[in-house]
Amino acid sequence: MANIHPTAIVDPQAELDASVVIGPYTIVGPHVRIAAGTTVGAHVVIEGHTTIGRDNRIFQFGSIGAANQDKKYRGEPTELVIGERNTIREFVTLHVGTVQDKAVTRIGDDNWIMAYTHIAHDCVVGSHATLANNATLAGHVELGDWVTIGGLTGIHQFVKVGAHAMVGFASAVSQDVPPFMLVDGNPLAVRGVNTVGLRRRDFSAERIAAIRQMHKLLYREGRTLEAAREAIAALPQSTPEAAPDAALMGAFLAGATRGIAR
Repeated sequence: MANIHPTAIVDPQAELDASVVIGPYTIVGPHVRIAAGTTVGAHVVIEGHTTIGRDNRIFQFGSIGAANQDKKYRGEPTELVIGERNTIREFVTLHVGTVQDKAVTRIGDDNWIMAYTHIAHDCVVGSHATLANNATLAGHVELGDWVTIGGLTGIHQFVKVGAHAMVGFASAVSQDVPPFMLVDGNPLAVRGVNTVGLRRRDFSAERIAAIRQMHKLLYREGRTLEAAREAIAALPQSTPEAAPDAALMGAFLAGATRGIAR
């Protein structure tokens, strides 16, 4: 049996690993599954068709798997899927998806989700992301791996933020943010490359130099987006170590749907 506080209410149909810990006054609904090693604090509500992986830590007062805030939602059995080793701090709200999109909100592994963060329906959050206090993701937002979102930042629906990008404090993000970039402000502006983050992740000097060149091609030479994409695709010919990063950038630019932050 899981370690369930006597004041908690856990539906008998919920599937909890024997090592799960449920804190005081927490409520767990019938369609919830929680894997080994996850701990849930006091006064948390976990509902909906929610699957939570291994070794997550969910702090007190969270709302996990609630019905989304889309007016078209009619109670369909959509999902919230949370990966492994995530830290989910106080008053975080994570909503299930909608049938108009993927029918699932998905959060990867090893994310650091700070207090009062909201992740709306059909969002996809990669792994190793950091969302600071009061970060707000509207519906259908996609965050790549290793993304950092500053506190009090709002992200418009359907926006994509590429891997290793950093969005600064109190920013308004209404266009797609390419990988590796450092952006902030309202209106949003691209300030440069997230070099500090890349160094922390052991990117070599050669890779960082190639990423700086991508920034230059996109933002400093007056090229059209198509011309910049072609130049970025050609970078590995002269800088072979840039191949995976150029491919990541090229794929992101090809899939941008709201225009990119410029």
